[in-house]
Amino acid sequence: MSPLRVLPPVPCAPPLGALLRRYAAGSAVTCEPVDEGLLNRGYRLRTTRGRYFLKHHFDPETADPAAIVRQHRATRRLADLGVPVAPPLPARDGRTVAVVGGHAYALHPWIDGRHRHGGQLTPGQCARLGALLGAVHAGLERVMPAHARTHGAPAESADPADTLTLIDELLGRVHRHRPADSFDALARRRLLERRTLLERHAGRRPPRGDAVGWVHGDFHPFNVLYRGSAPAAIVDWDRLGVQPRAEEAVRAAAIFFVRPSGTLDLPRVRSYARAYRRGAGATPAQLAAAVHRVWWERLNDFWMLRWHYERDDTRADSQFPATAALVVWWSREYDAVRAAFTG
Repeated sequence: MSPLRVLPPVPCAPPLGALLRRYAAGSAVTCEPVDEGLLNRGYRLRTTRGRYFLKHHFDPETADPAAIVRQHRATRRLADLGVPVAPPLPARDGRTVAVVGGHAYALHPWIDGRHRHGGQLTPGQCARLGALLGAVHAGLERVMPAHARTHGAPAESADPADTLTLIDELLGRVHRHRPADSFDALARRRLLERRTLLERHAGRRPPRGDAVGWVHGDFHPFNVLYRGSAPAAIVDWDRLGVQPRAEEAVRAAAIFFVRPSGTLDLPRVRSYARAYRRGAGATPAQLAAAVHRVWWERLNDFWMLRWHYERDDTRADSQFPATAALVVWWSREYDAVRAAFTG
């Protein structure tokens, strides 16, 4: 689920001269924006000494230098444990965060690889993906401070009364949007459908989650690079934080294994979930509770429509048809989805 926020304006191009003077990385030859992803700004950088990924930490919620240093420290320690990551390179002064003109940057080695959706993975590769996320959670448990977990209590689940109010507000925005188009028609249909589902399931609001621990925070296909059949690197650790771990496993599966029709590929989910449980030491009961909480989260979530109608931001529009359909299908096939994660 994506938070709704407006990102600050940023320069058109990074200040390469000032940045590269801080590193033993040579002089810039080419610098091209990397377009994948909704919230990140990054650059494919080639210099006289090699190829790099230049990350611009621009999101005000994650661009605090101390938080970035914590992310960098975590990836270095996970790399020592054998987790495929791409830790940042130190500058001449040993720091991994360079602040230039009030903006924070980090330089990473360039990782050759490609993104793979769950439908492109064999059952064995699905298991490997689940084991990888399990290794991330288990590894973070070892390398991150345990005392910080006390500050990561699970949030209250969404109140359906608030969601029904939001649905009415969004329906009003849809009605007023001009010129009306096919997206408006789909949005209206899905909002009315969701209102009916919420009224039907209002009594199933879950309690707070459990098994809180450090998580990647944004584990999805755009943040896992593959080289051949094997994961080469997990990238984009901006959302590293303390949350219920099993819920991250369920959220990730709902992104990796959703079909265009808005159904989940349950055989692949089962392979993934079994391997995750082994790797993370999670119990079937924990996964069952996480399935319920993430289902409820999806049932009450409208971030894509809020981006579209409140911010006039259409970058997530292509995801909306399958995501909206998934909520309806998941509500109907609730028992089968839970069985896939726990069996």
